[in-house]
Amino acid sequence: MDPREALIALNLIEHVGPVRARSLLEHFGDAPKILAASKSALLRVRNIGDETAEAICHWEKSIDLAGELKRITESGCRVLIQSDDEYPALLREIYDPPLALYVKGGLTAKDKNAVALVGSRMTTHYGIEAARKLAYQLAYVGVTVVSGGARGIDTASHQGALAAKGRTVVVLGTGINVVFPPENRDLFERAAANGAVITQFPFNRNGDKQSFAIRNRIIAGMTLGTVVVEADLNSGALITSNFATEYGRQVFAVPGRIDSPRSKGCHDLIKKGAKLCEGAEDVLSEFEYLFPGSNRAPSPGETGVLPALELSENEQRVYDSLSRDESAIDEVIRRSGLPSSAVSVALLSLEMKRAVKQLPGKLFVRNT
Repeated sequence: MDPREALIALNLIEHVGPVRARSLLEHFGDAPKILAASKSALLRVRNIGDETAEAICHWEKSIDLAGELKRITESGCRVLIQSDDEYPALLREIYDPPLALYVKGGLTAKDKNAVALVGSRMTTHYGIEAARKLAYQLAYVGVTVVSGGARGIDTASHQGALAAKGRTVVVLGTGINVVFPPENRDLFERAAANGAVITQFPFNRNGDKQSFAIRNRIIAGMTLGTVVVEADLNSGALITSNFATEYGRQVFAVPGRIDSPRSKGCHDLIKKGAKLCEGAEDVLSEFEYLFPGSNRAPSPGETGVLPALELSENEQRVYDSLSRDESAIDEVIRRSGLPSSAVSVALLSLEMKRAVKQLPGKLFVRNT
């Protein structure tokens, strides 16, 4: 048995989670040795009690590893372990990283620049539109949008990223073959084709309150920061933001109406120190230094010459609408002939490419 198969087996055994598994791996050196160990040897490991030792000793009677490996092969998914290059680097840093990640689609180096967008299942029109807009803007400039695939804010976030032809990662609180909610089957397929669908849970595992909380720790753990778009005071999205805080990651919150229960959670986060988020620029300003060179042109100070810009059609139209004189966004919309949403996205991208500078009062000027 190779280490990957042994880790899949350990992931299937009840009473063995990431924290106990870490103690076992530190003691025995690799996963196959754990499965071959005697009960007395297992009991000498920190955090391993009689019940856990018994479960590991008799693992072949309680789990169907051959069946799970067959399901993995037949489904076309892959299982990542922490030694794999694809395994999210930020996720390795948390206290209890998953032993195994089931993946449909693919995780790439681009996903190191990932931001979580989360919120309530029961939401408002404002929340849905805010999530879609934020996800679109972030994905458009190369940020991978990570969320939990649930109804409401999660679904809107994945949809916004896909609409921008960007990358999105769905983190499930179920097995990789369980589609929940069922109406998101097509969304999950599109996400796998333009990013990934991932889970730490084995096949056929249905979701429950515990599994969704475990899922939330992965969302927070694999991202640079978490944006809570809309949430009441009891929302599971606040669990994700708590994990983000615990991991030393940035937390953002989108404000809402002061009389809306759906915004109470966000307002409480802001009171406790979360960064108020009114648009993608509030998120990007925290992580600008992490963006790959392809997302922005070097400054004249870095090269000594003005860079040649590679702009999309909309970016070019907006850029041509600007000059060295200050222009309000309404003027840019009128001159470019583009919808306000398209102008906002183009201006954001031009800022990231250092072609445009935003001044106080939502005024814009050319940098070049």
